[in-house]
Parts: sequence; structure tokens; C-alpha cells
Amino acid sequence: MVRIQSNILSAAINPFGAELSHLEHLGEDEASRELMTDADPAFWRGRAPLLFPIVGALSGGVLRHDGRDYPMDKHGFARHSLFDIVETGDAHAVFALSDNEETRAIYPFAFRLEVAYRLDGATLSIGVTVTNPGDAPLPASFGFHPAFAWPLPGAGEKDTHRITFSADEPGALKAIAGDGTIAAAEVPSPLQGGRVLHLNDDLFAHDALVWNPVHSQSVTYGAEVGPKLEIAFPDTPMLGIWTKPGARFVCVEPWHGIADPEGYAGEYRDKPGVFVVEPGGAKHIGMSVTLTD
Repeated sequence: MVRIQSNILSAAINPFGAELSHLEHLGEDEASRELMTDADPAFWRGRAPLLFPIVGALSGGVLRHDGRDYPMDKHGFARHSLFDIVETGDAHAVFALSDNEETRAIYPFAFRLEVAYRLDGATLSIGVTVTNPGDAPLPASFGFHPAFAWPLPGAGEKDTHRITFSADEPGALKAIAGDGTIAAAEVPSPLQGGRVLHLNDDLFAHDALVWNPVHSQSVTYGAEVGPKLEIAFPDTPMLGIWTKPGARFVCVEPWHGIADPEGYAGEYRDKPGVFVVEPGGAKHIGMSVTLTD
């Protein structure tokens, strides 16, 4: 683990997947309070995987490019890849993954994926840069998938927690089909007053809640009293919220990409949510988590 720290927060990042594995509040009583999932294997071992070069599932489990099919697991391969440690300091760390023979066998593009973590007081910032070092356009998607403790330490019981959006979200939600793709039918929004999601396990009986598009650029997670997390995502046009019923976490997932529409058989570069980085160019995507009282 690579560990970084501010005067308020401590974080640990696993170079395998460049995955945020711990985010702790350093209390005045010197006791640490874990803000991330407990990763109970009875529910889900993940903590905060990085989703690249796809978000969600592809129809048939294949990426289609120029008439060829390339096998691709749900959420892509970055979360199962060992990143290079580029730079570390007391309060920051940078990791990178580049294309190689193994990645090109399933994703035939040149790329560099760089992930920078930084702590500043009560805020953790995560900056992602997707760079195209090749001579052909690079189609890609990227998503964050952090799992936060539910309930948050010191914030009461699970059923008191809610997620409040920073803007009205008037539209219906996308539904997840049985194969993990996006179903044609939509589902009514569970938000109260267009902004407030009162968390309970029943919301996730049929997989994630998916806002596409999401109008907010941040949400606040927590109970009415006690600590809260302000989660900002200014660069991502979609948002997923997910847990497994009974688990002690909830994932707030800013996405720049989405699963295939159900039955999609088109080219990868034409699927919804894909962005294109031109040769020599770069795409920057960031999110932050701020602990508040």
C-alpha cells in the first residue's frame, strides 16, 4: 500500500488497480474512523475500483472494433492491472498504466492512464488523465466506483442516511438488464423532491440506480446529524449508486461511460458514453471527497 496523509484524513492506495483502499478520519482522540467499505467478502471485495476502458457490461461480453470482437470483462481491465508508482509524497501519490501486449490483445489501442491522489485538509482529490500516445484516435470510457461506509462512523443508523443531489434530477432512471446492459425500459425516480435519496436496501434489489444524464455536479452523503461526505464530480455526465442488500457500504459512482444498450451490436467507438482522445491529446476527469460535520 502507498499511504498519504493530511492533518484530517489518511488514505491508502493499492498499486494493484491504483485502488483507493482506505480513507480514514483522524479524530482529535487519535482514533481513526474508516470512511470506506469493510469489503466483507460475503457481499463484495471491492473498495474503489477504477473502471477503464469500459463502464459496465458490453453486449455479449465483447468489444467490437473494425469488424473484430475482443473479449472484455465488465468494467474493463484497469482494476485488475498493476500500475507503476510514478511519484509519492506525504500527501500525494501518482500511478500510471500503459498499453502492453496483454492489453492490446483485448483493447487494440495505445493509451496511458494516470491517476493522481492528493489530500488537502478534509478533501481527497482524485485526478485521472487518459492520454493517447498513438497515431490513431483512442475511444475510451472511464468511471469511479468508490464504496463508502454505510453507516458512516458517528452518523447514526443505516436507515437515517441519505444522498442529496446538488441540482434537481427530474428524469427517470435507466434500468439494468439481466446481462448487465442497459434495458430499454426506464424506471421512475426514487428521489424525494427531485433531490433526496433516502437509502434503504430495497432500492438496490435490481442492481444499481443509474442517472443518464445526471444534472448535478456533486452530492452530499450522510445522516441529518454527524459527519457527511461531499462528493464532487464536475467532469462526468452519468452517475450510478449501488450496493448489495445487507452490505455495509454504498457506492457513489461518477461515470464518463455506461454499459451497452441491451442487444447492442455496433462498434465500440459508437456506443453511448464513449469519448475519443485524438493522437497526442489527453482527457482529464476528476472527483473529490470532502469530509464535513
